[in-house]
Amino acid sequence: MKTVQEAERIVLDHAADWGEESVPLSEATGRVLREPLRADRDFPPFNRVAMDGVAIRHSQWQEGARVFPVEGIQGAGAKPLNLSNTFGCFEVMTGAVLPEQTDTIIPYEQLVIEGGFAKISDVDVRFGQNVHAKGLDRKAGEVIVEPGRLLTAAEIGVAATVGMSTIRVARLPHVAVIATGDELVPVSAVPLPHQIRMSNVHQISALLTPFRIPAQQMHLVDNREELARKLAACIEKYDVLLLSGGVSKGRFDFIPEVLHDLGTRWAIDRVRQRPGKPFWFGTVHSGKTVFAMPGNPVSTFACMHRYVLPWFRKSMGINPLPEEFARLSAGLTIAPRLTYFLQVGLRNVDGELLATPLQGKGSGDLANLVETDGFLELPEDRTDFQKGEVFRVYRFRPA
Repeated sequence: MKTVQEAERIVLDHAADWGEESVPLSEATGRVLREPLRADRDFPPFNRVAMDGVAIRHSQWQEGARVFPVEGIQGAGAKPLNLSNTFGCFEVMTGAVLPEQTDTIIPYEQLVIEGGFAKISDVDVRFGQNVHAKGLDRKAGEVIVEPGRLLTAAEIGVAATVGMSTIRVARLPHVAVIATGDELVPVSAVPLPHQIRMSNVHQISALLTPFRIPAQQMHLVDNREELARKLAACIEKYDVLLLSGGVSKGRFDFIPEVLHDLGTRWAIDRVRQRPGKPFWFGTVHSGKTVFAMPGNPVSTFACMHRYVLPWFRKSMGINPLPEEFARLSAGLTIAPRLTYFLQVGLRNVDGELLATPLQGKGSGDLANLVETDGFLELPEDRTDFQKGEVFRVYRFRPA
């Protein structure tokens, strides 16, 4: 049986690579960048007007000029005008190129324009004020966004600005999310007293949504021959199999032996953790990856956050999430000695993250998850934990 740390290392050491592809800019949001975004010219590409007003020569202001004849209007998108009278000015619009022979912008709020003259208030005027200088943000050829970034609206805007109509991104894996068990019925069904609706396939698929990974959902019954036939087909068709159920020691838990017979090389079959002790991980010689998790929903949820989602991040080239730590708000005793994923509510108190234990009624208590914000990972080398102690937290709800 592996420790949590051993299981984490094994899983991450088997990160996959599904290659890359080019997609239109309109389809790139939420994908993982596989090429640098470079400035194709200076940012901004010209001395840019940063505020509506008038453009003057600062030297004239220093010599005492306060009234400037207006020679014209410099609009955004127009070629730069050239100041013919050094004591003159141009009206300028935000986003326009700075007119030639000018260097400073006075906003409209600090002046009055009457009879073709701009009369400037007695205010402090600094050289170059309200001018966004050429190349101030980035120089031509400079990398603005490094590969490995999950593309958001900010990166899409940059890509458009540097002229990239298509972007090279990590290819999305083909994933099958499979629930096993004779007790399961579709969400739309009215279950009999001895049945339950399928929730894990929807829970798992929802956790993959931020990565834009589409998941094919399916249900398999507890029949060894059918499991072998359908899982063999899934291994051929999909890059990743995420199974829920059928991995424990019960008489109808066929998943481990079926996967073994299909040529899957298992690296983990159990982990010293609670919930989620019968956690199974392996690979197929063809490069496919299989995760098999317990059918209890809290166990599946914990395993997804602790192992599967970090594995997807590494496989797709996304940096791992920064580690977070929280302080216990109350003491508690946990037995037996296994790494325990404690469900907690999180709140910020004076700049420190405080974790309030919200233990449910076991790994089947799916409803308790809606009250919690994350899992606090309690180490296996002890059973008593004191108020005020600090442990790593795995957040599954936004801060």
